[in-house]
Amino acid sequence: MDLGLKGKKAVITGGSKGIGLATALLLAGEGADVAIIARTLEPLQEAARRIAEATGREPLIVQADISSEEGAREAVEKAAGYFGGLDILVNNAGTSAAKPFEEVDGASWDADLDLKLLAAVHCSRAAIPHMRDAGGGAIVNVTAVKGKAPSESSLPTSVSRAAGLALTKAMSRDLAGANIRVNAVCIGLIRSNQIEKKWKQAAPQLSWEEFSADPRHNIPLGRIGDAREAANVIGFLVSEAASYVTGTAVNIDGGSSAVL
Repeated sequence: MDLGLKGKKAVITGGSKGIGLATALLLAGEGADVAIIARTLEPLQEAARRIAEATGREPLIVQADISSEEGAREAVEKAAGYFGGLDILVNNAGTSAAKPFEEVDGASWDADLDLKLLAAVHCSRAAIPHMRDAGGGAIVNVTAVKGKAPSESSLPTSVSRAAGLALTKAMSRDLAGANIRVNAVCIGLIRSNQIEKKWKQAAPQLSWEEFSADPRHNIPLGRIGDAREAANVIGFLVSEAASYVTGTAVNIDGGSSAVL
C-alpha cells in the first residue's frame, strides 16, 4: 500500500533508538525526508548509518536536548530549514520513570514533564507554522497505555502520559481548520533496550521468544511487541491513508490494556 509519504518532510524526536528509529526507517523507506533528534551523538550516527543502509536515504541528525523550550525550537527549526518545510512531527522522546507516589521528588516530576509533555508542546509550536505554510500536516504524540489506566507505582510517567493524551485531543480541535491532524499512540510492552535488560537480568536462560511469550506478561496476543509494529501504526497515522483520522489515541499493547 502506498502511504503517500514520498517527498514528505518528517521530524522524529527520540529518533536514534527503539520506536523512534523504527519509525524513521519506515518513513524513509516510504520516500520521506527524515530528521532524527536525540541527546547523544553516537547513537544518532549509528541510527543514521542504519537508515541510509536500509533505505538509501540519508537522514538529517540533530543532537539536541528538547526538554528545554529553546532546545526544542532550535532542533525543529534546523530540520525545517534544512528540508525547506515540514509535514510530519512524531513526538517520541521519553524515558521510563515509574515509582510509588511518595518516592517521586519534585525534581523528578519536573524532569519527566519537561521531557514527555513540554517537549511535545515546544516541538509542536515550532512545527505548526511550517505545516500551515504547507497546507497541512500530521503530528503523532507517542504516549503509553498507563496514561489511560495508571497502575500502582507508575509515577510520574502515567501522569505525564495522561497529560499528553489531553494535549492530543485539544490540539486536534484547535488545528483541524488548518488541516493539521493530531493523534496519539499508547504503547504497552514493546521490545526495547530496557525490556531486553529486564530479560537478561530476570531470565537469561530463556530465549527472547520464550521470554516474550511468558504468560506472566498478561498479553492476550501472547508476546511482547516489536518496535516495527508500533512504527507501522505511526506510519499509518501520519499518512494519506489516515486523512480523516484526528484526535484519537491507538493502543499498541497486544490487547493487554483494559481500556479502549
